[in-house]
Amino acid sequence: MPAIDEAIAYIDSLALGEKFEYAKVAKIYGVNRITLSRRHRRVQRPRCTLSPHQEAELVRYIKELTERRLPPTRSMIRNFASKLATKDVSES
Repeated sequence: MPAIDEAIAYIDSLALGEKFEYAKVAKIYGVNRITLSRRHRRVQRPRCTLSPHQEAELVRYIKELTERRLPPTRSMIRNFASKLATKDVSES
């Protein structure tokens, strides 16, 4: 489990109303205080554009085109991924 998740689990395990400081918890777990605060308050979440199911569908599409000897270009992959995600996707 990543350290940030361990830190959040620790904060969540504290009794309701028990005081804590993000800075101290961040130092114990070796994570950034601001990131910890944002993740704990659910302001910031990991940014996955495609779900695991959508990623599997994208891989199937790429393999299918490759088997037909039509290797997809980056723009083809980006367009298909954008359709799956119902929003524009970057190249990364």
